[in-house]
Amino acid sequence: MTENTNGARGLAGLKLVPKTDTPYKAKDFKSGQEVRWCPGCGDYAILAAFQSFLPELGVPRENVVIVSGIGCSSRFPYYLSTYGIHSIHGRAPAIATGLATSRPDLSVWVITGDGDGLSIGGNHLIHALRRNVNINILLFNNRIYGLTKGQYSPTSEAGKITKSSPAGSLDQPFNPVSLALGAEATFVARSVDSDRKHLTSVLRAAADHPGASFVEIYQNCPIFNDDAFEPLKDPGARDARLLRLEHGEPLRAGPDRGVVAGELGGLEVVDTASVGEDRLVRHDAHREDPGYAFALSRLDQPAFEHVPIGVFRDVRRPAYDELVNEQVADARAEQGDGELAALLSGGDTWTVGPDVSDGPTA
Repeated sequence: MTENTNGARGLAGLKLVPKTDTPYKAKDFKSGQEVRWCPGCGDYAILAAFQSFLPELGVPRENVVIVSGIGCSSRFPYYLSTYGIHSIHGRAPAIATGLATSRPDLSVWVITGDGDGLSIGGNHLIHALRRNVNINILLFNNRIYGLTKGQYSPTSEAGKITKSSPAGSLDQPFNPVSLALGAEATFVARSVDSDRKHLTSVLRAAADHPGASFVEIYQNCPIFNDDAFEPLKDPGARDARLLRLEHGEPLRAGPDRGVVAGELGGLEVVDTASVGEDRLVRHDAHREDPGYAFALSRLDQPAFEHVPIGVFRDVRRPAYDELVNEQVADARAEQGDGELAALLSGGDTWTVGPDVSDGPTA
C-alpha cells in the first residue's frame, strides 16, 4: 500500500514508471514517418517541442505510450518512436484510463483536439480529470474542426462563420481551462504552440505531476482558422495581453497592468499605478480551492484582452489508478487470488434444457 507522511493513499505518482540511463536525444523519438499536416500548421511546432522534451523524462521509449482520438493532432502516434494508439473519436481518455490503471509502469499521454476532446469526447475528458487518473492530456485548441474541413467547434467564438454555420454560430464556446477546473482537475495549464520554451516548461511540470494533468495548447490552423490567436503572438501586442503565471510571483499583464482581487471575490486587471504594487495578487498554483484558478481562467474575456498562460493549478490528490490497484491488493491479501473457473461457475446458476419431469417437449 502506498502512503505519504500524511497517511494519504495513492500519492506515489510516477514512482512505478522505470527510469533509464540511456542518453536519449530528440531524434530517438522521431519515427521516420513523413509528417503530413498542412504547411504552417501549429502541430509541427508542438511535435518538435514534444520530441525534444521526451528525453528529459528519462523514461525508456518502450514505457511511453501516446493515445490519440480522431483529428489532425491525433496523427501524433505515427510520428513518435514510442508505443502509440490511434483510437476512436473522443475515447482517448477512456482508453488511456484503462491502460494507466492496468499498467502503472507506463507514462501515458493523451493527444486530443478541441473537437475530439470537448464534443463527442467531453464526458470521457471530464471524468478522467475528476478521477485523477495518472495520464497527461494535451488538448490542441485551434477553435475549428480542421480534419473535416472547417466546421465550427466547441471553442469557436459566437458568431463564427463556417461551412456549418454560414450565418454565424449561435453557440457559446467552452473555455477548456475553466471546464477542467470545474471537473476539479489537479493540474491545469495553458501554453501556445509558437512559444517553445514556455510549452516545454509546461510539459515538464505536467509530467512531474502525480495524477491527471491537463494542458490546453493554443494552436494555429492556417487553412480554416488562420491567425485565431494572432493578438497573443504579435510582438507589439502580446506582452500587454499575456499574463504569465509563475508561482509566488505577482500577476502582471505587461509592464503597466496587474491583477488585483475584485470587490465581489473575483479577479480584475487594473493599472498598477492606480493601486500600487502591494495590492497585486501573487500567483498560488497550489491553492486547494479551485475557485481562485477558475477566476484566473475567466480573465481572457472578452476577446483575449488578457490571457493567462502557465500553470493555473497544481495540487495533490490520490490518483485513481493507484487507489484501484491498492484496493485490488487489499482484496487479494484478504481473500486470496481466487480461481477464474470457480468465479464463472459459482453463485446463481441455471440449467438450460427440457424439464424431464413434465415429459417430452415438442
